[in-house]
Amino acid sequence: MSPVLSREPVLSRDNPEPATTPPPRAASTLRIATYNVSFFRKAEGDLTRELATPGSAQPKQIAAVLQRMRPDILLLNEFDYDPRSPELFALNYLAISQMGGKPLRFAHHFIAPSNTGIPTGLDLDRSGSIGGGNDALGFGRFPGQYGLVVFSQLPIDNAATRTFRHFLWRDMPGALLPPDWYTPESLAKLPLSSKSHWDVAIRLNRKETLHFLVSHPTPPDFDGPEDRNGRRNHDEIRLWADYIDPSRSDYLRDDWGRQGGLETGASFVIAGDLNADPQDGGSVRGAIDQLLLHPRVHRETAVGKLAPRSRGASEAAQRQGGTNAAQRGDASLDTADFSDRGNAVGNLRADYVLPSSNLEVCASGVFWPANSDAEFTLVNDDVETSSDHRLVWVDIALPGKHCSKHSK
Repeated sequence: MSPVLSREPVLSRDNPEPATTPPPRAASTLRIATYNVSFFRKAEGDLTRELATPGSAQPKQIAAVLQRMRPDILLLNEFDYDPRSPELFALNYLAISQMGGKPLRFAHHFIAPSNTGIPTGLDLDRSGSIGGGNDALGFGRFPGQYGLVVFSQLPIDNAATRTFRHFLWRDMPGALLPPDWYTPESLAKLPLSSKSHWDVAIRLNRKETLHFLVSHPTPPDFDGPEDRNGRRNHDEIRLWADYIDPSRSDYLRDDWGRQGGLETGASFVIAGDLNADPQDGGSVRGAIDQLLLHPRVHRETAVGKLAPRSRGASEAAQRQGGTNAAQRGDASLDTADFSDRGNAVGNLRADYVLPSSNLEVCASGVFWPANSDAEFTLVNDDVETSSDHRLVWVDIALPGKHCSKHSK
């Protein structure tokens, strides 16, 4: 099949050619975003020390994007874990104008430990030696590398928030464990989540809660023919597919021992760098379709005309060529700018914001400016200056409200 590289983005229902930066959200909506910001550093504490003072180039650039997009609820992936770091980033970068942007302030945030970099004392990758990132609970060179954080303008109900960091992979019924790879001792330690899975309870009003379901499954690469990472990626995605289905979630237990998933009718948004493209890349076939085609997920935002797109992604696939030219998927849906040469995977749709089907979606998009846009300098093709991922956003109507005219 020939690649689809030229389709124009559709970021709102009646606007086929929106600006790179959308208009301010309507008062009746919430803007929800995910952004893999590549805030991983070489050693524990490096990120905290960097964020302790203003002026570091990459955080400034990431903050500039966030100030333009102005999300109300935000997940940042690849944010090294330290309870101090979110406040430092908020104070020294988001609250200071970056490249002409208006300061951005969040009233609340949630951060918790990650499985990355925590030693197991076992030879999980069967290399013949013990130690290093591949033998940790989740790949990482130190505890908490590649972690995550949630920022919110709305209150977070910490008592109702759940995490699934300790749930064991072997305890998922029908898990895609690589046959004959892990020893019983390994399976007794190995969690399903390579970082963590969080159900962050966002209070929309006194009666209604939005469940912000966030994670960052392991990339389905960097392994061998056993495909242990691809299989784990599939099952990390499956956790949310089961969690939102009351008929399939009884087996789940959170880190406090509470059983089960979401109730029927609960509103949710699944977000994160899920490391799976529906057509290209190295993920297990059908991995992301577990969510994109799930009956409780908003179909138009997952696979229809409201799926987040950008002109910049289409242009980048054409400009960069290489692996992109042989891909089957629609390049305007890409969210990650990966290597295009040799056996590389090329640009992919890896990052998702997927609302539940009972929510009204008003608009969506990917912040990936075309190279003729002034904002292209905030991303460009040099991923080291910002991130190899792009911010993905979706606007939803608040309870009892509807999409305004400018966003329909």
